[in-house]
Amino acid sequence: MGRIEQFRLGIAPLRQNPRKVWVYLPDEYDRGNRVFPVLYMFDGHNLFDDKTATYGKSWGIREYLDENHIPLVVVGADCNHTGNSRLNEYCPYPVEPKPWFGKIDSKGEITARWFVRKLKPACEKRYRIYSDRKHVGIAGSSMGGMMSVYCIAQYNDVYSKAACISPTMDIAIDAMVGHIESCSMSKNTRIYLDFGSQEVRSKKTFALCMDNLLRINHAFQEHNCNTFPNVVVGGTHSEASWQTIFPLAIEYLYPELLQKDRKL
Repeated sequence: MGRIEQFRLGIAPLRQNPRKVWVYLPDEYDRGNRVFPVLYMFDGHNLFDDKTATYGKSWGIREYLDENHIPLVVVGADCNHTGNSRLNEYCPYPVEPKPWFGKIDSKGEITARWFVRKLKPACEKRYRIYSDRKHVGIAGSSMGGMMSVYCIAQYNDVYSKAACISPTMDIAIDAMVGHIESCSMSKNTRIYLDFGSQEVRSKKTFALCMDNLLRINHAFQEHNCNTFPNVVVGGTHSEASWQTIFPLAIEYLYPELLQKDRKL
C-alpha cells in the first residue's frame, strides 16, 4: 500500500504561508532506488482524505493508485482557504467583476511560478522523482482546471501533460484562448479536457460551455498537441464526479504506467 506524506513550504508573497503539501508515494517507492514520474495537482486537501476535503469527499486518489499498482508520485499543494483567496490565487488572467464571482485579484501567475520554481525543486530534493518534462504532469479541477490549462501552455518546457478537469472557462475564455495561441508548445504534449453534462442547468449554458471547451481544445491542437476533449455524461461539478474521471485522465496521460505486463 502506498503512503501519504506531508510537509510545509513557503509560498510568499502569497498569504497562508507556509503552505501544506501532500505527497502520495506508491508502494514500490520503498523497494529499491527507482525514480518515479510525478503529477503535481492543485487543491491537495481534496485529493486523498475525506477528512481534509472541503465538502467531506475526496478524489480517492490513493485508493485508485494502490488498487491498480500504478507507480506514480502525486503531489498536491493546499489552496488558500481564506475568503476568496483561492479564486485570486487560481486565476491567472485579468477578469472583470462577475455577479457570481465578484471582484477577482488575479494572482494565478504567482501560484504557477511557485509550482515551477519552489514546489517542484523542493519535491525533487525530497523524493526520487523525475525532473524532465517527459515525466512531469499538472492537474486540477474547476479553478485548478483553469490553472492547469494555463500551466501546460505557459510552462510547456516543464510539463508534458495536463489534466484540465471541469476548468472554469466563462470568466476569461478569450484570454485563455489567446494565451494558448501565443505560447510556444511542443507537439509531444498530452492534454485531457472535460466538462460534465450536469455541471450547469440550462441547455443554453451547456452549449456555451461546450463551445468554450472546443475553442480551448482547438487552440491546443493548432500547436499539434495530443488532446482528449471529453463530455462526461452525468458528470457534476464535485469531487465525487472527479473521482470517477481521474482514472481516465491517468490512463490517457500516463499510458506506459498501465501496461498489463509490467513487472510489479
